[in-house]
Amino acid sequence: MAAGKEIRGKIKSVENTKKITKAMEMVAASKMRKAQERMRHARPYADKVRNIAANLGKANPEYTHPFMNVNDAKTAGFIVVTTDKGLCGGMNTNVLRMVTTKLREMQSAGMDANAVAIGNKGLGFLNRIGAKVVSHVTQLGDTPHLDKLIGPVKVLLDAYAEGKVSAVYLSYTKFINTMRQEPVLEQLLPLTADNFKSDEGQHGWDYIYEPDAQTVIDELLLRYVEALVYQAVAENMASEQSARMVAMKAATDNAGNVIAELKLVYNKTRQAAITKELSEIVAGAAAV
Repeated sequence: MAAGKEIRGKIKSVENTKKITKAMEMVAASKMRKAQERMRHARPYADKVRNIAANLGKANPEYTHPFMNVNDAKTAGFIVVTTDKGLCGGMNTNVLRMVTTKLREMQSAGMDANAVAIGNKGLGFLNRIGAKVVSHVTQLGDTPHLDKLIGPVKVLLDAYAEGKVSAVYLSYTKFINTMRQEPVLEQLLPLTADNFKSDEGQHGWDYIYEPDAQTVIDELLLRYVEALVYQAVAENMASEQSARMVAMKAATDNAGNVIAELKLVYNKTRQAAITKELSEIVAGAAAV
């Protein structure tokens, strides 16, 4: 019964794996609820600051913020938002594939790329492909903090304001629902009319600025960009927990199927061994 003993060992091993994946599924489900609440709470602020920025941009056209200027530099910037941990299906793979496609387009056009990595998976991937990583932040935990994101992102924002970068792109995984997450690659800078979504129709607004228009618009657009980055990280974390829960549930179900198949093979092997022993006993009795 050496084969039967080996199969029993495999069954035990798969059962232990099933316990781990089931526990990870339950942990991801618990974290997913909190991550989704955090993401939904961040959305109204991002939408409101987007509307205010749109109205201010239309109300004071004589001042143009550096984020709205179009630069002719031969370098583009990428902010790549991924997870710190794996076991979340193809979520990171889909985002990084989209970034890779865009990088190849930039290289074919004769442009270089600087990248900011948010998350271990993105940092490791960018280092493997030889991309220039100007800053990074990892180990964000389950709760994103804006103070940890401002520093790395500000490197690209300052480079754009100085005219060293022609455009800044933001890539992350957008949360649609528990079963669906979509990779997104959107242009963060320069800010154009398409970036702003105003719900106030075609009419404009006239504002009284204190202390002056430049100070207000400079501060507002910086907060606008920070809000977009924070919202991207919050969306990515909600997507991560949802994808991990679904992946771990699929792994648990697959482990159950493997256990059932192994038990069937074990029973067949055991029955074959018993039948062989009975045949030998009957043959020996007949010989006597």
